[in-house]
Amino acid sequence: MTRRPDTLPSHPSVQVLERTFTLLEVLASREDPVSLKEISEKTGLHPSTAHRILNDLTIGRFVDRPEPGAYRLGMRLLELGNLVKARLSVRDTALGPMRELHKQIQQPVNLSVRQGDEIVYVERAYSERSGMQVVRAIGGRAPLHLTSVGKLFLADDEPQRVRAYATRTGLMGNTRNSLTQLPTLERELNQCRRLGMARDNEELELGVRCMAAGIYDDQGKLVAGLSISAPSDRLDESWAPKLQATADQISAALGHRKPSGN
Repeated sequence: MTRRPDTLPSHPSVQVLERTFTLLEVLASREDPVSLKEISEKTGLHPSTAHRILNDLTIGRFVDRPEPGAYRLGMRLLELGNLVKARLSVRDTALGPMRELHKQIQQPVNLSVRQGDEIVYVERAYSERSGMQVVRAIGGRAPLHLTSVGKLFLADDEPQRVRAYATRTGLMGNTRNSLTQLPTLERELNQCRRLGMARDNEELELGVRCMAAGIYDDQGKLVAGLSISAPSDRLDESWAPKLQATADQISAALGHRKPSGN
């Protein structure tokens, strides 16, 4: 289709852009193709106006026309969305909020991801000028069942996968507080699921306690964990809401949307 010179200005007006966004929102609200008549009714646009804009969007593959007079979102939007998603690094997205949380609590904030049966520390926010701190080295690793973030990932697993993990690793302990028995670990994971957060009570290292909250992507997948580590006598439970809010902020930046009511 060749656009007539008098159909749309060479530089679309704000009004045309607004109409385009409105049309796309109507299509996005439905999984099935939407008829031109229904689109016109929902947007308040004259059918000829809606038809003209939809035709232009079809040429650009932003809209598909699977059958005459019916439209749905096109693959070009998916391609663009994937480009944006690829640029959203958890590490880059998390660093700013992590630094802000560190300013509030004056304790190290760690970002960790799962690799197999371990968690790996991939970023941290801390200050060398602060007093006694527990600073995890970037690139450091630890068994899932001995860390707060690791427990989040285990709690996200199916029960049979947790049992397989216990068999593979033998649930070896680091301290007298380590959870080395499967029933005890399963009870702890149930508590993590109920609370939405996890704790490490001197299980990886004596004298150190941690709390963690999960970070989720646009598909609702747990992709990382945010944790606060502190000397055992200095971990403050009032940090938990701030930690959760920061993890939620990072998740939202990755495209995650909490179910309504949460």
